[in-house]
Order: sequence, then structure tokens, then C-alpha cells
Amino acid sequence: MARHLVMAGRLIDSDPATAHLHALAAARRGGRIAVVRETVGITAYATEDFALALRELRTYRRISGRDDELPLMVDSERGVGRPDKALELGRSVPRDSLEPAVQVALAIAMSGARLDLGQPQAALEELHIPQLDPERAYAWSPALFDAYATVLSDLGREAEAEEWWERSDRATAALERAANPEDDDVVEVIEEEPDETGTPSEDADGAPGAEG
Repeated sequence: MARHLVMAGRLIDSDPATAHLHALAAARRGGRIAVVRETVGITAYATEDFALALRELRTYRRISGRDDELPLMVDSERGVGRPDKALELGRSVPRDSLEPAVQVALAIAMSGARLDLGQPQAALEELHIPQLDPERAYAWSPALFDAYATVLSDLGREAEAEEWWERSDRATAALERAANPEDDDVVEVIEEEPDETGTPSEDADGAPGAEG
């Protein structure tokens, strides 16, 4: 079972269909384990089987008592054509009880449900959350900024939308730099071979030879 879960995690982005097969295999061995049902729900969502995703994530929620997959549940309600139910589900849990990343994902899903209903202004308001901070970059920032820009574009506010898309690009670049810092201050020192007396050779000032 554990091996199937590992493979589902490895393949979810590159091959969601195969990831889902691994999740189903794990479920046949541990269907009452919360993480197994969560994995089945996530992989079903990735393959756009929204009805199955909703059912499995509901089961995960019941077993675990957690609301961390609420955004996917809301989006799955949208996927089966029930944006009203999506909004009702999203409002069923106090936002401040959720982790910041989950709050962001939920706001994006709720905004999408508003767009499904032809309510772009309400969709924009759903995204007015504390995490919508253009001065700081967190893991969730690019997706949130993109969602905000998309709604602004739907409202015909193209100049503002372009600003937020640019902020998304800057946030992405900042996150990439943070993940892969370039240490330009590193100096490589190469020591010379000792001379015949066994001591390092010296330059004109009497200092050991080095190149940095």
C-alpha cells in the first residue's frame, strides 16, 4: 500500500492517470485509512473525475476530521456543474480555522464558482483576502495573483490585470531565487604546492601564495 501511495505522489503531476491507478490499488488494501482516501480523491480530481473526487474527499474529511482539502471539494462541486453548492460548501467552515495556503486555495475556488454564475464582481471580492499582498511572495502568491488578474480582465480592467500578472511573474521569480540561491560571494582559494623545504611558496610580500 505504501509503495502505491509513493508512486501516486511521484506521478500526480506527470501522469495523473497512472497515479490514480496506484491510488486505487492502495485503496484496495487500506480503504479505511484517511491518507489513502485523500490520495484517491486528489488523483481523481487530477483526472477530472470530479464526482469520484468529491466522494473520496468527503470520506477523507469524515475519517480525518480535517478541512485541508476543502478547496478541492469546492472545485469538484464546480466540476460537476453545481457552483451554488460549491459556494455553500465553501462557506460551511470559518476561514480563520484554515491554514493560510488552504485559505488562498479556497478563495480561488470560490472566485471560480462566482465566475461560473456570471458574477465577476463577486468573484473579485472573494479574492480580497489578507494574503493578497503584492509586497510579499509566498508559495501561494503566483496562483492568487493570476486569479485576481483573470477576474480583473473579465471585468474589462486590463491595465490593472496586467499589473497583477506582472506581480505574479515577479513573485514566481523571487520564489525560484529563494529555492535556488546563487552565492556570488563564494571565493575559491587554490593553495600552491609546497616548495622543496616543505613550506608554501611566498609572494613578493612574504604571504603564502593564493588565488581567489
